[in-house]
Amino acid sequence: MVHCNNCTNDTNAWVGLLGETARLFGANPDTGELYTKLYEKSLEGDPDCGGVLVCNYLAGEGVTHMDAGRPLVARTPETRFTLANFFKAQLYATMSTLKTGMDILAGEGVAIDSLTGHGGLFKTPVVGQSYLAAACSAPVTCMETAGEGGPYGMALLAAYMLQKSEGESLESFLSRRVFAGTSGSTVQPDAALVKGFNTYIQRYKALLNVERAAVEHL
Repeated sequence: MVHCNNCTNDTNAWVGLLGETARLFGANPDTGELYTKLYEKSLEGDPDCGGVLVCNYLAGEGVTHMDAGRPLVARTPETRFTLANFFKAQLYATMSTLKTGMDILAGEGVAIDSLTGHGGLFKTPVVGQSYLAAACSAPVTCMETAGEGGPYGMALLAAYMLQKSEGESLESFLSRRVFAGTSGSTVQPDAALVKGFNTYIQRYKALLNVERAAVEHL
């Protein structure tokens, strides 16, 4: 298992800031619409986010050996700093620690055949799904319940412990009793996004040195 502390909390803060900016001009976008527009705008960004980097740590991350967090946005002078690239970097950051953990598992011989996406990250169709597929080089399926995140997952685990048959695995319980008959969609990894995410993750690993310095000095 790869456990990640930081996912979309920093993204939520930026969405709030961008919503506040919109209100300065008299607009009052619905929160759901604002998320959808920004997620969809990210699709216009470069596969590697044009050099924009985000470390979204509000808390520590065991996978990357970080004891605390300092949210960061970093870029170089030649970075293509656009809204699309910025928000794509935000979404890439939500799965960068997961990518790091998956790579550790791969080094131990653990192969990922497919993933199922759940949580607010997947409420907007295709966007988070395609980025996760690129990050993990595996197909990602999202079902009708994709918008339900951690509490939903914990409820499923509790249901499994209470209702499983003798010897029934969690995988079997989910496929036979929870997800059977549930419609959904599957996105395959896109080659250009896979290449772009791999470029991004190398820069992200370098950014973690900056993050460690920020934790130490800020």
